Amino acid sequence: MHAMSSAVESAPRSPGRPRSTRADEAIIEAVLDLLAEGSTIESLSIEAIAAKAGVGKATIYRRWSGKQALLVDALRRLKGKPPTPKGESVRDDLVLLMRGVGRNADPRASKIMPCLVPEVHRSPEQWAVYQEIVQPRRELTREVLRRGVRTGELRADLDVELAVVMLTGPLLTQRVLQRQPYVDDEALPERVVDALLAGMTPR
Repeated sequence: MHAMSSAVESAPRSPGRPRSTRADEAIIEAVLDLLAEGSTIESLSIEAIAAKAGVGKATIYRRWSGKQALLVDALRRLKGKPPTPKGESVRDDLVLLMRGVGRNADPRASKIMPCLVPEVHRSPEQWAVYQEIVQPRRELTREVLRRGVRTGELRADLDVELAVVMLTGPLLTQRVLQRQPYVDDEALPERVVDALLAGMTPR
């Protein structure tokens, strides 16, 4: 299921001929457009993606091992790259990371992500796709918390996994479901981090 490296060679071609980044972009864009237009993951086919991108199916299979691998890359593009913690302050790093929770780099995400949630719950394959995308982001938060324990900024007995859930849960609930329309979205990451740090710092 893992996406093939962008360095993997395509089918034999004349020496010196580079792989077309334009085709790569067109294929990824086609996946996101189809999802934004209402296609489900299950109904999304390589044939439909190829037609939308204006390429042949063989062009897709030379770049990705199958639909799942392509989907992982497309959804990574949708979310964008996570921020890089500076490593100077646990609080500042947590606020930086929490600002990205529930937010996506691509405006199509507002149409795509809510439709993916039911499929993630129904399908083990889609659950695995989701985990592959979010796991590196979770690990960044874990590393900040572990560093805080090592430096003494956070309690030595901190439950790191529980802390990750408590940090991200309120932000996901608010930003995906908009449960509290009067909450200041911009200030929410700082407020959540500060409220939880009160219980995570040494007494």
